[in-house]
Amino acid sequence: MVDKSTKAARGTVQCENTNINLLKANDFVADIIKKEMAKTKTLLINVTSSAGSGKTTLMQKTAQKLKDKITMAVMVGDLETERDADRIRETGIQALQIVTGGICHLEAQMIHQVLDQFDLENIDLLFIENVGNLVCPSSFDLGEDYRVTLMATTEGDDKPKKYPKMFLTSDMMLVSKADLLPYVPFSVEAVTKDAREVNHELEVIQLSALSDEGIDEWCDWLLGKIQQKKG
Repeated sequence: MVDKSTKAARGTVQCENTNINLLKANDFVADIIKKEMAKTKTLLINVTSSAGSGKTTLMQKTAQKLKDKITMAVMVGDLETERDADRIRETGIQALQIVTGGICHLEAQMIHQVLDQFDLENIDLLFIENVGNLVCPSSFDLGEDYRVTLMATTEGDDKPKKYPKMFLTSDMMLVSKADLLPYVPFSVEAVTKDAREVNHELEVIQLSALSDEGIDEWCDWLLGKIQQKKG
């Protein structure tokens, strides 16, 4: 009986982890996007969250509040359908749907493919509404200036420690659906404490796109970042 060899067969190539290579390729394209956004001075915001936390509703409300002050547009990622983009277009701003066909996140090459659909020279603020998922999108840089993660009161306040990478890579946490706080077992203090233990530089705004709570603070934050980008 011949012993099984524990060594690689001669002539084979030992490959690195393919996930690492994919992320390196993604980062290469993300850097191209960053340079294009810097050239046009367009603020690029990547909005992430679990599914159903209110990203599209927030995009609608933000458009209603700011479309007379700035020029903005949205690209929306989903596995299927144009439903979210259709909702955003109803506010009168440009929105394009990126259908991932089953992929649970957006990647930089997807964003780069559709950038020429926008007149970036005349857009102050471009949102990326990512696929609803707190896991995969955290690993993919999309060339954004800032990553904003929604944390809905309906999800429970334990998520930052369960999905730390998303909060570690975010610049802002929006505690969404704040109008439901009287009816759900959710502590804003607890979720903020956990999130800032993961990322002590994380900014936090509590808001509701339905009651308008916190919306002015959110819009002022955006306008400030736009001015910095154009500065």
